[in-house]
Amino acid sequence: MDDLRQLPRFDDSLSFLYLEHARIEQHDKAIAFHDADGLTPVPAASLALLMLGPGTSITHAAIKALADNNCTVAWVGEEGVRLYAAGIGGTRGSAALIRQATLVSNPQLRLQVVVRMYRKRFPGALDPNLTLQQIRGKEGVRVREAYAAASKASGVPWTGRNYKRGDWSAADPVNRALSAGNACLYGVVQAAILSAGYSPALGFIHTGKQLSFVYDIADLYKGELIIPTAFDTAAWITPSVERQMRIACREKFRQARLMQRIIPDIEDVFNVGEASAATDDAAWDMDPAAPVALWDPNRATGTEGRTEGGVNYGSDDA
Repeated sequence: MDDLRQLPRFDDSLSFLYLEHARIEQHDKAIAFHDADGLTPVPAASLALLMLGPGTSITHAAIKALADNNCTVAWVGEEGVRLYAAGIGGTRGSAALIRQATLVSNPQLRLQVVVRMYRKRFPGALDPNLTLQQIRGKEGVRVREAYAAASKASGVPWTGRNYKRGDWSAADPVNRALSAGNACLYGVVQAAILSAGYSPALGFIHTGKQLSFVYDIADLYKGELIIPTAFDTAAWITPSVERQMRIACREKFRQARLMQRIIPDIEDVFNVGEASAATDDAAWDMDPAAPVALWDPNRATGTEGRTEGGVNYGSDDA
């Protein structure tokens, strides 16, 4: 690909595809997977996230085709309940990451982002005089009420969030559905984060994990998309509640237009303080051969805080 502007937009993509026990190869300009049922072509250009479960293998050519089409690849556990690794997104610029790092490193700006994240979870306006602790208290009540409402609507009993990674089958159906749905949501949110050039690790509410920011953003949608869907799925007596949950999530994400919402929601919660006027590195996405800029401490911050291209004669490598 000569021009990275040819990369498909993330919000134009389909949701995700989970595969296990299959071999993925390049097929024309897209990919196809081979399993016991034969060969199935996959439109890579319209796929945002490919989740590879146990028993999958993928060729170098297939990975290249996915990367050219801005499709994130995630290596996950059985039924998609754990994420082990993920490929890079489509952006080549650093403006989004610099902006995110600036916000998370400044305690005042970080607090503003955290408060905006919590406020987005409530349908009505919150009292602007509430402290962070008071908002978190209201958030706890909101989540408990969401579980209670979903339990009442579906008729599925709810005894609390309880599951063990080492003993997956011991959890009740609704807890397994919740875990499977969360894994799907995390994968889609991580694909959006990487596609926009942000770091999944630099979280604001959550911290210390490689997916901290994924958890931050995914929590915006759990009450709306995952909790009621999990209870409705668990109401069906079926041994494959995880598979049914993944299918239900795919349809729910489509109906809710989740793809179109994630990146604008990130931009909304990041629109605080002076960091909203971050550097514009769009040129790096448009021209993959553009020379790397050099940081200059004697110049102003922003686009003027760097020296374009050239050789860094002050380095030991010059």
